[in-house]
Amino acid sequence: MESPKEQSSYTVEQLVAVNPFNPEILPDLENYVNEQVTSQTYSLDANLCLLRLYQFEPERMNTHIVARILVKALMAMPAPGFSLCLFLIPERVQMEEQFKTLIVLSHYLETGRFQQFWEEAAKNPHILEAVPGFEQAIQAYASHLLSLSYQKVPRSVLAEAVNIDGASLDKFIEHQVANSGWIVAKEDGSIVLPQNEFNHPELKKNTGENVSLEHIARIFPILG
Repeated sequence: MESPKEQSSYTVEQLVAVNPFNPEILPDLENYVNEQVTSQTYSLDANLCLLRLYQFEPERMNTHIVARILVKALMAMPAPGFSLCLFLIPERVQMEEQFKTLIVLSHYLETGRFQQFWEEAAKNPHILEAVPGFEQAIQAYASHLLSLSYQKVPRSVLAEAVNIDGASLDKFIEHQVANSGWIVAKEDGSIVLPQNEFNHPELKKNTGENVSLEHIARIFPILG
């Protein structure tokens, strides 16, 4: 095991890679969570490592840090980090009100129920406003989910999903037009979204082998 002086020369990612079960790195990992919040970065591996260490030393668990980890995981959706983190958090901790709220928010996001999500989030600003970039991250996820579901999305549906309207929505759409290939339909103002294999199934690549009718005809007598 390295001395504290030797450990200080490593980055957090290196500490996790070298000795992820060393309880001495726990303070470094907690500080790194706060750094992720302020710098608007994200390291799922480091956060999972911290949650595993909390399992071994539950008396050292900092629920404020755990809540921040879960909020950052929400912001990274559709990546499955939230479920992975939640699996490492004791049930007694999950029953605390702030964690029950985060679990509900996660469910709303996973099921695309954005109106309910924003309503619930508005009731708990103390949890969410503490993490910069939260609103923008969820808006990006909502846009992603809409792009998988719609070829053309009404402006009202988009407004509900991203929780903005009026001039702010206009600015949001302009940004997406410039950077994400969105097109505003002239006839009704709805948004034409870029084609992908989900909103245009005909674009999906056929990974299976083509089976000829003649080959099938040869098989039927054998099956019979």
